Amino acid sequence: MVKLRLKRCGKKQRAFYRIVAIDVRSRREGRDLRKVGFYDPIKNQTYLNIPVILYFLEKGAQPTGTVQDISKRAGVFREFCLNQQTKFN
Repeated sequence: MVKLRLKRCGKKQRAFYRIVAIDVRSRREGRDLRKVGFYDPIKNQTYLNIPVILYFLEKGAQPTGTVQDISKRAGVFREFCLNQQTKFN
């Protein structure tokens, strides 16, 4: 199973996070399948590769709570729902 979760990067006290698609059994800094964005809580910056995130969500990837909150703010799930509705119509 694949999850979308945060991977910690940066120095001590200056952390930023990559949002990655990673196997559930891997550890936090383990080898990721694909980088799909980043989140910097200090500067409050976020970058998301929305088409890639939508691809992994369609394949059944589960986002963690924090990634889900970040994605909601960016409107990823709104697009995901619209894509799902157009496929079934």
